[in-house]
Amino acid sequence: MKNIITVVFVLLLFGGQFLMAQQKNVLLICIDDLRPELNSFGADYIHSPNIDSLARMGRAFTRHYVNSPSCGPSRYAFLTGQYGLEYRGEYNQSLFKRSESFKDKNASITPSMPEWFRRNGYTTVSVGKVSHHPGGRGGENWDDNNIPEMPNAWDKHIMPVAEWETPKGAMHGLAYGKVRTPNTRDVIETVDGNDKSYPDGHIAEEGLRQLDQLAKADQPFFLAIGLIKPHLPFGVPKKYLDLYENVEIPPASHPEKPKGKTTWHGSGEFMNYNRWDKDPRKDKDFAQELKKYYAACVSYADKHVGDIMQKLKETGADKNTIVVLWGDHGWHLGEHAIWGKHSLFEESLKSPLIIYDPAMVVKGKMRDAIVESVDVFPTLCDLTGLSTPKFAEGTSLQTLIDNVNAEGHEAVAFKSHATTIRTERYRFTQHKSGVVELYDHKNTLAEQVNIANDNPQLVEELRRKIMVKMGAKAFTFSE
Repeated sequence: MKNIITVVFVLLLFGGQFLMAQQKNVLLICIDDLRPELNSFGADYIHSPNIDSLARMGRAFTRHYVNSPSCGPSRYAFLTGQYGLEYRGEYNQSLFKRSESFKDKNASITPSMPEWFRRNGYTTVSVGKVSHHPGGRGGENWDDNNIPEMPNAWDKHIMPVAEWETPKGAMHGLAYGKVRTPNTRDVIETVDGNDKSYPDGHIAEEGLRQLDQLAKADQPFFLAIGLIKPHLPFGVPKKYLDLYENVEIPPASHPEKPKGKTTWHGSGEFMNYNRWDKDPRKDKDFAQELKKYYAACVSYADKHVGDIMQKLKETGADKNTIVVLWGDHGWHLGEHAIWGKHSLFEESLKSPLIIYDPAMVVKGKMRDAIVESVDVFPTLCDLTGLSTPKFAEGTSLQTLIDNVNAEGHEAVAFKSHATTIRTERYRFTQHKSGVVELYDHKNTLAEQVNIANDNPQLVEELRRKIMVKMGAKAFTFSE
């Protein structure tokens, strides 16, 4: 009898380890300020072979929309599967910006996506900028271990700072340890150095180290690597800028400031950098130079993506790892006379999303179905076989991954004073003041002509759609 019990115990033990070993891993690659400025997404002047290769392997969503056009709230939605906080007077931009983050008194305490995977037996590790601050900590220099942005989410959350000394210094750093100080840092820079002349080289190197260790462990892993570029300042090793020496980059398609009340802004983040008294809204040559530096930064990020994918293959974990590449929001390169994010126009809200699952049957088909960032959490639950928590507000994309003809759904996004919804044909934006914007994307002018006054019934229909999707988190207006 004792021998039988021993045999059963051994079978259970090794059977459990076998099942655990078969559980799919998750690798997230988060890229800051990355609009769909990629060769595979239609920008044929961009050198992005590694991201393009991932798109050919997996499912690329060409109409993926984030749920807020700013780093903190966008990452909050992505990492929690929820649209964000209810509006309660003063805008709370993101739980990540609170000193106690997920413990906000107005928010229900629900586990984040990495915490959900951690609860289900995964080792969770983040490297670089995954939540709002690189490394995921608060404090004056974003390095206070007593203030985790995402309590209980990570077994380890790492930010290699090298010569920049602190995560805050590295976030807006230029080459070789230079950090941003108000109005003194150049908006563009290039140096004849290697990848580690800027912080992303160190982030990628640490990410490879963690990937190698996790692939050798017995537990499934949930690894998130967050790259900073192409975030401002546009500093980049010269070899990436050289890729664009004789490349013609098209100018912004609609560089005029929009008329009437919109979510246009004066590009304050960008304008606070040293621009040598140049304004790209007036200086076309400077605008083109900036676009070239942005493109170089995209190629710099692409190189790190290639290194990460190569390491994944070297470890053998590629056969059992789901890969998600996600841009945290878009970025205006002069469209609507904006340089930056923070608007509710298409350029701020559209970013790349690529999902690769080794079990995919039909690979490499681009999808133009509308999807949104909150969809990633339930999608990863489905792809890994985990239960999807009831609080997750997104829609799983597994059907769109399995069936290239499946339809998408509307996407919503918010700012402090406005919410928006993108349907197959329209973008509708409502301001807290009561002003509304309506744009028809079947019109070649798209988001340049507000047709709200001529379509009151459509305005009310789209307003109701926002309420259905966001509930109490959407604005309500008294008649």
